[in-house]
Amino acid sequence: MTGYFRLVVFSLIFMYLIGCEPIDPVIPNEEELITTLEFRLVSSDQQDTILFSFKDLDGDGGLSPVIQNEKLKVHTTYNGMLTLRNDAINPSSDISMEVEEEGNAHQFFYVVNNAGISVKYADKDANGNPIGLKTTITTGNQATGELTIILRHNPDKFGSSVSDGLIDQAGGETDIEVTFQIDVI
Repeated sequence: MTGYFRLVVFSLIFMYLIGCEPIDPVIPNEEELITTLEFRLVSSDQQDTILFSFKDLDGDGGLSPVIQNEKLKVHTTYNGMLTLRNDAINPSSDISMEVEEEGNAHQFFYVVNNAGISVKYADKDANGNPIGLKTTITTGNQATGELTIILRHNPDKFGSSVSDGLIDQAGGETDIEVTFQIDVI
């Protein structure tokens, strides 16, 4: 009878355990949806504020993103600040704070194509490597081109020229990539 009793107890415990709701695993640094990227530039003399923006509320859905391009002045230095948000939820979520807090695992890359500008990083992670939420933009002569802003998650920040902003050896995964039309006038 004791064998039968143990079998019943074991069966009851087993049914109790499989009947419990599963616990969702905690995923560290879970990627969030980025619907909005704003790149605010303020001239060093504080006279001009320029806003480049990208908004795609349905993410990879069928709707096209809304992109706002602006014009930059020749021979001007701008202080740049990137803001990332998820505006698909209410209230919206500021993702740029998370990127800054997890700076060791993120880096923005600024790929300039015939735009007549140079970009320098103005912020660093705990290891002294660039993050790219803050930048200094310097324009040259009149030009028209493109600026592509890419956020990489888990790039190899110690890779060849990665800390200089070259994406070729960075690796990692792209969280967002946005191309703006640049006119330096």
